[in-house]
Amino acid sequence: MASMHINAIPRRFAWRLPLALVGAAVLTQPLCALAGSQPNQITVWKNASCGCCHEWVAHLRKSGFEVVTHDVEDTAPIRQKFGLNAKFGSCHTARVGSYVVEGHVPAQELRRLLREQPKALGLAVPGMPMGSPGMEMGDTRNAYDVLLVLADGSSRIYQSYPSKSSVKS
Repeated sequence: MASMHINAIPRRFAWRLPLALVGAAVLTQPLCALAGSQPNQITVWKNASCGCCHEWVAHLRKSGFEVVTHDVEDTAPIRQKFGLNAKFGSCHTARVGSYVVEGHVPAQELRRLLREQPKALGLAVPGMPMGSPGMEMGDTRNAYDVLLVLADGSSRIYQSYPSKSSVKS
């Protein structure tokens, strides 16, 4: 019998190599697809006794986000750590991907942000507008803007939400 190099593949096994490679590709495909379908994780810093923060977190979870919460006494230091100006402040601060999120930003705008990936610091809904996610009051909604906050501290309107009244004529 002739000597065989360790790196050589005997002919009787050579036909199996392409099948093994195809099999490996087929087996890893569902895992890749599964990884891509995982909900986006968002980390939220909020006050433990704030009911509207709790409702905003519930809105995110209902919208498919995996939410990690941290109860803090004051969110101002978190905003400052992430470089967000106090003028954009609200009652909770969050981080999704590389973006800062401040206030009652609708989940659909977070999904859009992650899909479009603009060069920005993040999104903000300053204050606590009635009718925004977590601040629902029936069908009534005050007009408010979701702001795209840029790295230089400026902002522009990312999405406007018009007022809506539950009063019927």
